[in-house]
Parts: sequence; structure tokens; C-alpha cells
Amino acid sequence: MASVEITGLRKAFGAVEVIHGVDLNIEDGEFVALVGPSGCGKSTLLRIISGLEPATDGEIRIDGRVVNHMNPRERNIAMVFQNYALYPHMTVARNMGFNLKLSGLRRKEIDAKVAEVARLLELDKLLDRKPGQLSGGQRQRVAMGRAIVRDPAAFLFDEPLSNLDAKLRVQMRSEIKTLHQRVRTTSIYVTHDQIEAMTLADRVVILSGGNIEQVGRPIELYDRPRNLFVAGFIGTPSMNMIDATVVPSDTGPMAQLANGQVLRLGPDHRLQAGQAVVLGLRPEHLALGPGGASLPGRITLVEPTGAQTHVTFDMDGISMMAVLEGGLDLQAGSAIEVGIDPDRIHVFDKASGMRA
Repeated sequence: MASVEITGLRKAFGAVEVIHGVDLNIEDGEFVALVGPSGCGKSTLLRIISGLEPATDGEIRIDGRVVNHMNPRERNIAMVFQNYALYPHMTVARNMGFNLKLSGLRRKEIDAKVAEVARLLELDKLLDRKPGQLSGGQRQRVAMGRAIVRDPAAFLFDEPLSNLDAKLRVQMRSEIKTLHQRVRTTSIYVTHDQIEAMTLADRVVILSGGNIEQVGRPIELYDRPRNLFVAGFIGTPSMNMIDATVVPSDTGPMAQLANGQVLRLGPDHRLQAGQAVVLGLRPEHLALGPGGASLPGRITLVEPTGAQTHVTFDMDGISMMAVLEGGLDLQAGSAIEVGIDPDRIHVFDKASGMRA
């Protein structure tokens, strides 16, 4: 296992800079997810760490060694790709042991290592099959097994589950997390799926436009997003965003919406009267009834999911989403009133986009 330290990392393709001075420290044995929209630089960053892409500037250390000028094999990392990258003419056993063979290990040692990892991943009954005889989930397990058998300093995962169907993705997500808890190898995982990032990682790195927007434990990003980008990116369904203006009050912070409605805010904000702000309300924090800060409107869409009911409603021209507990008998066109605890309203300065 090893720590990974990234300092002042920049990457440019010609005149276009895609990574802008990234600094990131990943602890020994930590599982870190890099997440963000398409084009944010997360896969490029992973390729630079792996040695598949050179950095324009900055320094990468793995286990304390500067690796900028080392090739991928010298860095002692193992990469799991989106498309599995298995040799179709080789059996599972040969695919898993191929890199060990290139390293000069004897056949007996290779067979022992492959058998051990195959048992760990429940592949021991598939060792004689070829990739074409396997399901997508089994192929991904083989790709992971090929990485594990090398006993690398770090695992790098490049969107490994994106080719799988929804049910299999959930299953493989659990398997990857269980695997990391067993082997505790430093892992860096790239995904565009924030649910994958939140459920798998010890810490999540949110990237946008080649910059790190926020790094933290999943619950920290959810509870205290540092800016509007993170607030809108983390959470499913996305956070409701409402423009408002801070109004004077002797009883604590208040904000007025465009329709004239005034909402009480929690005390933990640094606000000034007249300040333009954006209020963030998570749909799952809205509850049926007028409790707390009250939000009346008219239902435009009802989406029952069984345990919950997703309700879209119009609040004087502002489209809102609420995730309400239970299977509720609600109809489009009906009036609705939901409430939210003022302490759960996120407040961001509109000019800077930063948490207020």
C-alpha cells in the first residue's frame, strides 16, 4: 500500500489547459473517488497518475517517490478500465496471471496467486473459461482480479461499472467496497455517477473545469457543500435552488423570494440586509404540511416510486421538487403545502456562488 501526493499538477493539450494546478493528498489505504461532469478532467488526472499521460507541470509522489518520469510498470500501480481490456483468446486464469508471467514469476507461484485471488472474487470455477463465455459482471471481476494479483501499491479505477446494467452496477459496487475493506489497498476511482462516489469512497473529490471544487467525506459534501456547483451536483434528485434577498429582521436571518414570500433561515449564516442569495433546499428535506418554513404551491407532476413519492410543484413560477415519504395519493393540479426546517436551508452568496 502507498500514499499518493499530487502537487501543483497541470496538464495542457497545446494551448488548452485542462488541469489547473491540482493539489491532492491521498492517504495510505484510502479509497478516494474523483467525480464530476464530462470534460471536468477526472479521467485525464487518473491517466497522469498512472503514467499513461505526462503532466505538463507539477509533481506526483507514490509511496514517497517522485514518479513523473517513471513508466506505468515502474510506478507499481494497477488500473481497471471501463472496457475490461481482457485478452479474448486467453482463459480467465491466463488473463489474471499474464502480468505476473511478464514479471518473470515461475508458473507455480503464478498459479498460487491466481488461485488465491480467484477464491476472493468467486472466480475459482471460471478459471478455464474465456472472456466471451462470461457475463459483463464476471468480466469486470476478472479485470479486478488481474489488478489484485499483482499486489500493487495502488488501484486506479476508470469508470469500471459504466458498461453494466443498473442492477449489476449496484451489485458490483457492493463487491468493490467489500473488496477494498478486505485488502485496504489505496484506491482512486473515477466516475461520473455521484451515487457511486458517495457510496464507495472514504473521501470524494469534486472536479469542475480542471479544478477541485471540494474534497471531503460524502456526508460533509452533502451537509455542507462549499459552493453552488457542489450543492447542485451532490444529491439525487438535485437540490432546489431559489433566488432570494436577505431582509432585515430582529429575530434572526430572513430571506424574501421573488413572489414576496419571506422564509426564516437558520442562525448559522453570515448575511447582510439586501444581499442577493440563492437558497438551496434538498427535495428529501421537504415534508408535507406547513411546518418550519412553509412553501405552498400547485402540483404539476407526481412520480410514485413505492417507498417515496416524488412531487414536482409550481410555487408562483418557481418549479420545486419534493421527495415525500410513503405512497401518497396526490394528483396533478391539486394544491400542496410543504415545510422545511430552517436549519436545513442552505444559503449561498449569489455573486460569488460560495456558501454564506
